[in-house]
Amino acid sequence: MAESNTDTKSSNQMWGGRFASGPDAIMEEINASIGFDKKLFAQDIRGSIAHATMLAHQGIISAEDKDKIVHGLNTILSEIESGNFEFSRRLEDIHMNIEARLATLIGPAAGRLHTARSRNDQVALDFRLWVKEELEKTEKMLTGLIAAFLDRAEEHAESVMPGFTHLQTAQPVTFGHHCMAYVEMFGRDRSRVRHAIEHLDESPIGAAALAGTGYPIDRHMTAKALGFREPTRNSIDTVSDRDFAIEFLAIAAITGMHLSRLAEEIVIWSTPQFGFVRLSDAFSTGSSIMPQKKNPDAAELVRAKTGRINGSLIALLTIMKGLPLAYSKDMQEDKEQVFDAAESLELAIAAMTGMVRDMTVNTARMKAAAGSGFSTATDLADWLVREAGLPFRDAHHVTGRAVALAESKGCDLAELPLVDLQAIHSAITDTVYDVLTVEASVASRKSFGGTAPSEVRKQIAFWRARN
Repeated sequence: MAESNTDTKSSNQMWGGRFASGPDAIMEEINASIGFDKKLFAQDIRGSIAHATMLAHQGIISAEDKDKIVHGLNTILSEIESGNFEFSRRLEDIHMNIEARLATLIGPAAGRLHTARSRNDQVALDFRLWVKEELEKTEKMLTGLIAAFLDRAEEHAESVMPGFTHLQTAQPVTFGHHCMAYVEMFGRDRSRVRHAIEHLDESPIGAAALAGTGYPIDRHMTAKALGFREPTRNSIDTVSDRDFAIEFLAIAAITGMHLSRLAEEIVIWSTPQFGFVRLSDAFSTGSSIMPQKKNPDAAELVRAKTGRINGSLIALLTIMKGLPLAYSKDMQEDKEQVFDAAESLELAIAAMTGMVRDMTVNTARMKAAAGSGFSTATDLADWLVREAGLPFRDAHHVTGRAVALAESKGCDLAELPLVDLQAIHSAITDTVYDVLTVEASVASRKSFGGTAPSEVRKQIAFWRARN
């Protein structure tokens, strides 16, 4: 007897710590998902009400049982929303927690709810509904962010700033044009969101475990009741598919990348060295030791959250890559990745929308920087092609000599005397100075989608019409 106690003690020590009660405790810990899938309570109840209503319509359960089930489910919904529902880890997941409570409330009729369905198609439905709603929310938030950029673009359609390549001054652009670049980016993100909603707009319920069901169910009825375009068409694929979750994460990762690029620019622009924008205290923090500091923490955190979103995408791709058809328990690990990414994306879009509307733009500082680095050199080359008839490669060489001369004299191109320019090429006349200012450079870029204020305003009008 003493030897047996020793063996039990050793075994428990082997399982260790919080798992001292042995393998049952470990199984409960690894198997339970209620800690995170309780987020699906509203979708689970909504799906169950639609399923019960269909079962009664098809004569599979009685109208009386259906009424009891619907009333009980609505009671549970109220309990959860009011914080009066007790979730149990012993019951594993949101589905069993709700079903157990329903049995307590209405008795044996609760057992009829699970007729003609499995937890496999049930969780596929709940998760798909949640992702669809999250995509719809993301679409609205992106529309708000686009609107914020459209307002800033309209305000600064003529505000000159340096355009960069390789983070080196390239050519003058307008801040309005720069803002519209982000409108295009986030417009593509919103388009991807809309396509993803279209892709997932099929109802999984009725696929059952993997083979469908022998009951005379009406899957088109439940699909319509739940707001789906139609039911899915293959029961095996239905319960094993998580493309909709992966697509959401891919969209979140691309959108997060765009947000991070914007965040990086705000971080750079708000430095004293640039001084292009200033964030209010609402989106900045001070230093604990350096009183002069004003840190763009909100932008930096948006930049960092992109890493979390990317990690979620890779995690779910890795989870799904080796799974045979149909359902495997591995797929329980899908939701935490999506929930975390959705929370990060929502926060990042909201923060960036706030920063775009909040930031003060230093147009004088931008204009001064726009003329640095001989940013109108391309305008000089274009003038030589257009007015002097030089091939562009020759014009490029002449312009390079002019830039070298201005650099040696410590002045800008527009400050070079005409005699110096004519010494480089005799065809240059005093009309060249008309194109060597940043305002003239910007105004000349009237090609479709160019930075000229007139073109920027056309694009703003286009986007306002479709936003």
